[in-house]
Amino acid sequence: MRPRRLASVVAACAVTTLVLVAVIVASLALGSRQIGADAVWDALVHGGSSQDAQVVLALRVPRTLAALMIGGALGLAGSIMQAMTRNPLADPGVLGINAGAAFVVVSATAVVGVSTRAVTIGAALVGAGIASGLVILLSGRGGAGSHGRLALAGIAVSAALSSLTQAVLASNQNAFNEFRYWASGSLEGVDVATLVWGGIVIACGLVVGAALTSALGVLTLGDEAASGLGVRVGLVRGLGTVAVASLAGGATAIGGPLTFVGLAVPLLVRRAVGARQGPIAAWSVVVGAVWVTAADVASRLVLAPQEVPVGVVIALIGAPFFILGARGRGVS
Repeated sequence: MRPRRLASVVAACAVTTLVLVAVIVASLALGSRQIGADAVWDALVHGGSSQDAQVVLALRVPRTLAALMIGGALGLAGSIMQAMTRNPLADPGVLGINAGAAFVVVSATAVVGVSTRAVTIGAALVGAGIASGLVILLSGRGGAGSHGRLALAGIAVSAALSSLTQAVLASNQNAFNEFRYWASGSLEGVDVATLVWGGIVIACGLVVGAALTSALGVLTLGDEAASGLGVRVGLVRGLGTVAVASLAGGATAIGGPLTFVGLAVPLLVRRAVGARQGPIAAWSVVVGAVWVTAADVASRLVLAPQEVPVGVVIALIGAPFFILGARGRGVS
């Protein structure tokens, strides 16, 4: 590696580390109850039974971990989806995966009557898989035949599933009460059990996605070129769908359907690091984690002491990136 390039990489890693540490500290310290950095550090190192220590350890540490996990998972899922389809507007939310997970979770709650963490995560994973498979099927040729068909299929599936979700919520008061905050995206009240189960699902997607990095990089050259270089296109695209479904399903089970993270983060990263899939995937995990954690902090402060759902904040930030991406040269 050239000295100048090495210096740039080191500087970028240093800046990213500082930003990541800053948003983590902010997430632990800021909210309806402001806690000083020294009190946060004391709670993390020594524990304690004071009110500040209980707020940090019981509420804000799980919430911060959830934001980091969700952001990293959705950022990676978006980078995989965009590489798989060669579509810069592809992301789990826009292509219906989050909507599918939300629909099955809400439906399961309406049928079972009592929602458990296992039911929520299992239903989210099933919904994500069904929605992703349906979009790929409707778009034709594994989703790579036409970017236009892929976008239209995703919009149609997402709209249909979102409408069905609202219908279930409107007709079932229990489902509405249980998921009225979750459906808009919220990290309030996340516990350790949710993190463990969701983390297992996300970890599975992370492993599969990491194993596919080099193959996805070749796949961006086109199906024919990838086949000529020995890549089994159908297998890679199928495993990629499994990875995206696991990442998006686990993230949705923890925090609800959060849109635009998987779209905006890879777009930003690609502009900064170029077209190589390895750096795009790695930086998408980090930038996505920072994005969601910062949005969660903002959701607590905008109308303090009340909270705005983090999904609303993320959507307000992410929508302009979708518009800019749609007007960019990559789509044409």
